[in-house]
Amino acid sequence: MAGSKCTRLNGALIKQVLDSVDSVLFDCDGVIWRGDTAVPGASEVINLLKKHGKNVFFVTNNSSKTRKLYAQKMERMGFNVKEEEVFGTAYCSAMYLKTVANFKGKVYLIGSNALKQELEDVGIQQTGVGPDHISGMQSDWANVPLDPEVKAVVVGFDEHFSYMKVNRAMQYLNDPSCLFVATNTDTRLPLEGGKAVPGTGCLVRAVEMAAQRQAQKVGKPNGFMVDCVASQFDLDRGRCMMVGDRLDTDIMLGTNCGLKTVLTLTGVNTLEDAQAHQGSGCPERHKMVPDYYMESIADLLPALQG
Repeated sequence: MAGSKCTRLNGALIKQVLDSVDSVLFDCDGVIWRGDTAVPGASEVINLLKKHGKNVFFVTNNSSKTRKLYAQKMERMGFNVKEEEVFGTAYCSAMYLKTVANFKGKVYLIGSNALKQELEDVGIQQTGVGPDHISGMQSDWANVPLDPEVKAVVVGFDEHFSYMKVNRAMQYLNDPSCLFVATNTDTRLPLEGGKAVPGTGCLVRAVEMAAQRQAQKVGKPNGFMVDCVASQFDLDRGRCMMVGDRLDTDIMLGTNCGLKTVLTLTGVNTLEDAQAHQGSGCPERHKMVPDYYMESIADLLPALQG
């Protein structure tokens, strides 16, 4: 399948590409759904891929749900999915701390109840979930009480994000031995109708600036998410395809891990974005150029139904 990158995936080429892979990794937001609305035809594509014997996995940078909650959401939308096929950054962050960092201690968590649950499921205790209201004067903020058992700060999506949480994280991170982990750095979360809301990356950047430290990022484009899948399933990266809507996370992940890559135009990035990277002459930007693109994953339906 030699040829130029950023090729339109249609016609006979779809079957040729599908025949060359055993496993397909899908991003979720902007690919199989937008907000709480499934992309038309997405569930049929997923279910038919499985019927054709393909391994299907879901790798999402969104840390607001546990694997179980994601599987339940997909089932309601008509997707045939098992919990163990879902790899969100809440779960992967917990696995990173447990298996890579060999973490011992408590986590100060800027994040959701889902992230709290995934941490606790691997035996890691946390503090910090929920509102943290401001009180006192600046001298009080600089001397805010800290839990001596906290040995890591983890930042994920947090609807209660606040100045005091940034401050508390900064005080923990003043200790250079305190680990600093972020679920992902997505700046925007696409919704139906072209709308969007701020993503976890906005929160991570605020803490990084305050702490004057860089977080270890678990989510895409970091290859750890693919490592997570490969540690639990037989994954031949040479026969694996990544499908996503973001060039700087999904497509770069695929490039970094040696996977075939497909951009779908139902989410964040456009074909023009990909072509701009392709023509940039910059090796780093070339990592964000997909092998193929399609309007929607529903474009795969004719080949799967034939």
